[in-house]
Amino acid sequence: MSAATESTFKSLHSQYHGMVFTLCRGFMKGDSDLAHDLAQDVFINVWNALPGYRAEASYKTWIYRITVNTCLLQIRKAKNKVNVPLEAAILKTESNTGNEQIEKEQALYQAIGQLDELERIIIMMVLEEVEYEEIARIIGITENNLRVKIHRTRSKLKTLIENGKGIR
Repeated sequence: MSAATESTFKSLHSQYHGMVFTLCRGFMKGDSDLAHDLAQDVFINVWNALPGYRAEASYKTWIYRITVNTCLLQIRKAKNKVNVPLEAAILKTESNTGNEQIEKEQALYQAIGQLDELERIIIMMVLEEVEYEEIARIIGITENNLRVKIHRTRSKLKTLIENGKGIR
């Protein structure tokens, strides 16, 4: 690769790593270790795809798409694996929480993990404060439809958290 491509990659990594990690963490139901691994996979995919970047979308939108696709692929792979028993997951969550803020954050990410894929994508972009116009463009729906989906997803999250179903 050229020095310009390497420089572009370094700039993209430094600018978007936080966004990618947060999105990955949402898809991985708050599991930071898995999110770190997945973020690395995303940037490997970015590196490999960079020479073919056609500038049809902004770098941010392009990286979002790569992140979402990488996360969805991971979720599909994980469905084929054996799941950890519920009691072990609860004990892990309880042992890792040291204060109320961490517990709330964990409950939020776990509730997000119970949403369907499109709802997860949308709510994670909202949490990243991506403009609605850009989210609508990424998802391929109208901005009005997006607003309805965001409202419904927020209500669903609130219900999951209030009923204690955010923690799986």
